[in-house]
Amino acid sequence: MAASKVSVEDIKRLREETGAGVMDCKRALEQAQGDVEKARELLRAAGLLKAEKKLGRVAREGVIACYIHHGNRLGAMVEVNCESDFVARTPEFQQLAQEIAMQVAGMNPQYISRDDVPADIVAEQRRLFYEKAIADGNSPEDAERIAEERLNKFFEEVCLLEQACIRDDSKTVGELIREKIALFGENIVVRRFVRMAVGD
Repeated sequence: MAASKVSVEDIKRLREETGAGVMDCKRALEQAQGDVEKARELLRAAGLLKAEKKLGRVAREGVIACYIHHGNRLGAMVEVNCESDFVARTPEFQQLAQEIAMQVAGMNPQYISRDDVPADIVAEQRRLFYEKAIADGNSPEDAERIAEERLNKFFEEVCLLEQACIRDDSKTVGELIREKIALFGENIVVRRFVRMAVGD
């Protein structure tokens, strides 16, 4: 489709929804022949290759999102950061923050990433898993492998970024965030979270 047939309204809509640059939105719409949904997917796919390079960039803008479960007895609050106020105000970014707050409330992670787990806890878990594998009759070599597998499973349970998404368990929270980094073209960081339940 010729560039002249891509409407300004569609470019504006795509930019507001994704946070992508004007020219990127225009090119995606041209490739998608004016189909906004297809253009959004093209932007996402193109950005995935660049996402890893953006992970180290400073993210100081963002939002604080809250989720309160039915009955008002369980809730969570998260701070999710990005690089620009423009992206922070997009509906998709705010929805991401809301989903992460829901994840924290529902799955009760203890840490953001495995790097946040204290070394003494990691060492103790590894020792316990190794001793259990030995007690089950495994050789030392097999016990080492089993201990590492169980340690990775432990990280998947207690680390937010390694948990399966509560709304789509085909991907982890970390993978979801990397998809959004690709979509927005900005680094995204979960800065902190807190979970509260009545009686805890």
